[in-house]
Amino acid sequence: MTERYNTGMKTRRAVLGDAHVDRAEANKTEFDQPFQTLITEGAWGTVWSDDTISHRDRSLLTLALLAATGNFEEIPMHIRATANTGASKAEILQAFLHVAIYAGVPKANHAIKLAKQTFAEMEGTA
Repeated sequence: MTERYNTGMKTRRAVLGDAHVDRAEANKTEFDQPFQTLITEGAWGTVWSDDTISHRDRSLLTLALLAATGNFEEIPMHIRATANTGASKAEILQAFLHVAIYAGVPKANHAIKLAKQTFAEMEGTA
């Protein structure tokens, strides 16, 4: 593997946690291995590994972008990652309020619903 891949895997584990990454690695097949390499090098080894902004800030940006673009399926994963990045519930809500104003209330509403469900699961109240 490349140095960027190794850096990406280290960052991916720091943000998403070992359990998540271990599951993803266990489920990797020959078919999706090129995609897994791409996201590990590109997203995790380049963008997430850059220290210009913190992992906390990247979490908030990622959550807002996922909601604004309607990519809801990854919101729970990134909500769970906030336990590692330090983004607070209040900050996450503010990110989604920003989405409501700039990208649409229905998108923000759905993102908030997913965040509430995921936080309840994380807290064992679901």
